[in-house]
Amino acid sequence: MSVQERKQRERAERERLIVATARELAEQQGWDAVTTRRLAERIEYSQPVLYSHFRGKREIIGAVALEGAAELAGAVRSATSAVHGPRERVAALARAYLDFAALNPAVYDALFQLDGGLAYAQEHTPEPLKDAFAALLESLGEVAGEGVHPGLFTEVFWASLHGLATLTRAGRLLPEDAAQRVELLVDRLAVV
Repeated sequence: MSVQERKQRERAERERLIVATARELAEQQGWDAVTTRRLAERIEYSQPVLYSHFRGKREIIGAVALEGAAELAGAVRSATSAVHGPRERVAALARAYLDFAALNPAVYDALFQLDGGLAYAQEHTPEPLKDAFAALLESLGEVAGEGVHPGLFTEVFWASLHGLATLTRAGRLLPEDAAQRVELLVDRLAVV
């Protein structure tokens, strides 16, 4: 291994450490606790080293969001591949999405609530974000209904899931009705 290759590998490892540490700190204490100073202390590197990887917290949030998008896409695909039939796939998708949001609140915030400097729904949207949307579209496109654009239907269904995730987390919805909400959403929106 050349010196250049070793340096590149070490740089990538430091970057992964920064992102993992930011994510861990955000999950434990919230995003307000994530500062470059605290991250530098936790990873035992100087702030200039941290800034050599990310220009600031916004870019770190973006990196966590991209990692989270890949995980969300994987969770949705895993859940939908384990069931048969369009209705069952949509229900599995909804549960997987809501479970992901509940189990990863800081990552979910990085993806959908905070400014990570990422472009959504644009030509230059990063691939992990496009793939997360594609994971939803794969199951939702087939239940959009006659004359309904699959992408538009996916956006509306996704917005409904996001609303459920956000309102549930904020304590605005009764947790014991979560399963009924998923069933209602699937039965009323998806044409199966």
